[in-house]
Amino acid sequence: MQEITKMFILHGLHIFYLLVFHLAACQHTEELHLSGPLQDMTFSVQEGTIGFQYLYQFIIEPPADSLRLSGETDGIFEIGPKQGILYFNKTLDRETKAVYKLQVNAVDAKGEKVKGPYIITVNVQDINDNQPQFDQLKYFGVVRPLPSRAGKPFMYVHATDLDDPTTPNAQLSYSIFQHFPNPYNVMLFEINNKTGGIATSPQGARLLDPQKQDHFTLVVTVKDLAGMTGNAFTNNADVEITVKENLWKAPPPVHIRENYLGPYPINITQVQWNDPDAKYELLPKERLPRFPFTINKNGTIYVTEPLDREEKDFYTFYATAKDEQGEILDKPLEIQIVVEDVNDNPPVCQKALTIFEVQENENVGSIIGTLEASDMDQQGTLNSRLQFHIVDQNPKIPVDKLFIVQQEAGTFQLRSSSLNKHVVSNYTLKVEVTDAGFKTECDVQINIIDINDQIPIFEKSDYGNVTIPEDTPIGNVIQEIQATDVDEPFTGSSQIIYQIEEGDPGKIFFIETDPKTNRGFIKIQKALDFEKSPVYNLTIKATNPEPLVSGVQYRSNSTAYFRVIVTDVNEPPVFRQLTYITAVYEDTPVNTWVMKAEAYDPEGDEIRYTLKNNNRKWLRIDEISGDIYIASHLDRETERAYRVEVTAIQTSKESQSSTAIFILHIRDVNDNAPRLAKNYSLFFCHPLSGGEHAQIEATDDDEHDPEFTFSIEGDENIKRNWGISRINGTHVYLYPKSTDLEAKMHNIPLKIKDKGEPPLERNLNLQVNICRCTDARTCFIELAHNSQSPSVGMAVGILLAVAIVVVPGTDHSQRQDAK
Repeated sequence: MQEITKMFILHGLHIFYLLVFHLAACQHTEELHLSGPLQDMTFSVQEGTIGFQYLYQFIIEPPADSLRLSGETDGIFEIGPKQGILYFNKTLDRETKAVYKLQVNAVDAKGEKVKGPYIITVNVQDINDNQPQFDQLKYFGVVRPLPSRAGKPFMYVHATDLDDPTTPNAQLSYSIFQHFPNPYNVMLFEINNKTGGIATSPQGARLLDPQKQDHFTLVVTVKDLAGMTGNAFTNNADVEITVKENLWKAPPPVHIRENYLGPYPINITQVQWNDPDAKYELLPKERLPRFPFTINKNGTIYVTEPLDREEKDFYTFYATAKDEQGEILDKPLEIQIVVEDVNDNPPVCQKALTIFEVQENENVGSIIGTLEASDMDQQGTLNSRLQFHIVDQNPKIPVDKLFIVQQEAGTFQLRSSSLNKHVVSNYTLKVEVTDAGFKTECDVQINIIDINDQIPIFEKSDYGNVTIPEDTPIGNVIQEIQATDVDEPFTGSSQIIYQIEEGDPGKIFFIETDPKTNRGFIKIQKALDFEKSPVYNLTIKATNPEPLVSGVQYRSNSTAYFRVIVTDVNEPPVFRQLTYITAVYEDTPVNTWVMKAEAYDPEGDEIRYTLKNNNRKWLRIDEISGDIYIASHLDRETERAYRVEVTAIQTSKESQSSTAIFILHIRDVNDNAPRLAKNYSLFFCHPLSGGEHAQIEATDDDEHDPEFTFSIEGDENIKRNWGISRINGTHVYLYPKSTDLEAKMHNIPLKIKDKGEPPLERNLNLQVNICRCTDARTCFIELAHNSQSPSVGMAVGILLAVAIVVVPGTDHSQRQDAK
């Protein structure tokens, strides 16, 4: 009785509110513009608004008699059929549903539609009614305090807010409330209020010491509304931080975007031993066609070329630290490289034509089949997210759109029960498959058939053994298999799909089916490796793409077994690295150890080493150990980078070899004494007027920046008559100190000394002619009489070419070249 009373009361309230809304609409329609003709409309309502709120009144125009509401009403939205008042009766929650799509139809007195449908959209506006939540109850982090790392995050905290992310309601701000202990009464840590990145403060980077305090607890606060108002919601989380010292630790996995254009090499991570003098090497964990990583003397690891995720999505190798004697200081660190996907592959239809079958009496909504499409981009990301859309149906008999496809799954369902095999025996659908950037069109044929009540049966259950060498090419057929199905030929009930169910976890093999004969061909999909897996015991199952009818199941005769035995093939030795590079000084003594070239043989054969292209015989190699030594005197001025080939050869009868490159960079030492840059013939015109000087230049063949000192040697008379003034590290002026010098050839002893280690010097004799000059300021020389000549004591002026400037006095207008 109480329930009936309650029902009447609620019904009465409902009618009461309708009357109130009707009166309000009648009185205020013109004023508030809350009524009008039927049309598509959009309303915005703030969430949390209490129910029974009037939205709009639609004016009913003849021949319409009333309105009918449909769509996503969810029991919340209603319309007064006679008054046309649209309203909602419950409180809205944006986090439950943000948008409602409604339809309004105008119907006559007989209930027949005369107008519509009109689309009504109700957007629920967000309010701040959700507290931010951290994604962990407690966070843990490790920090190594360094002044250079102050302000740089070593860990992050993260929180989310269910409110609308496009509004300040979900904009979060992080702060550190306090930390325990606080031995210095200063904040030792700081947090980025936007990213949640926790870092040491400048004081913390200086004061943190794991020997004094190795553990801290931070209380981190997150606020919404960007933390700008006092009524923001907050939450807290503890962050446990451990302070450590050891520097030798594996870096976190490195994520590298595939097909990045460079330039290369690119610095991707770094390892560091506790002492600065360690020598670093990289060791591959597996055999690769090429190893695209290097490490320098500082422990910085580089990627040397673009990576392809579809070729290899994960690399693992080891970094070692060795002392000067080549001994490993600690266990190697595992370096992990994750190749991140980019959307560079379009969707691919697994078959040129996908065939489904459906019974003509199938129920509406029944699953017909799933279109198999793939994308080579990384699974589980938007790059490989596929969406399916039917773009065409042929024929459109009896109606179009007989089928629907689930947008995300690609599963086809029957939309109408209008199938008739005698009218149309099959339908062809064009299906568009799209990812984030590409689209592909797939063909689907749906055959209208009877039921699938027969299963595939193998011709034999055991196909025995097949033996193949590990170098068998990819794509080779290694076995043919056959199963038969007596259902209607060339339908989904008789088509056979072969699948390897067990024995091939690495997907080494795949099975291709001839659609005409249902014969299966087992092929190699990935390279075989005897050392990894010498035997595969395969379990193969034959199924139909069309589901079996109720009561029929696949049995043991739909399963067959097959064993693949892989035999070993002699492989050449493998070098630890393809290129070895080091540097020595050119005065390095003979028999000095330079580097060790290391290779291993996959089959364990012994290896001998030789050098090729060792044309200058500067190096030798220990044929057993691979140690490379200096064999003769090096000369950087002859060759700065000495390149040879290191060959590793098996000692077995079927000897195979591999080659690595060894490059020896030769560093300079000061082993060349300075010399004059050219041969000088110098003269000054007699009598001297004062201010004359000649420029001379020195050089040497060593690599360092030249810096020389010049000095005049000899007796006091020479030093009294001649002087030198410096221009720069390689040039000086030679000048006479007196204007009374005799007209003759003067020999000036000169010493040139460099500043190398050790310094070298050269003593030489510089000749300067003081002579009578012609009007053209060239030196005039009188020739001796020749008794055989018809001429009598003719004097001839001879021009002697030199690259010297003679400057009389300080008048630059009289400067002339000394010839």
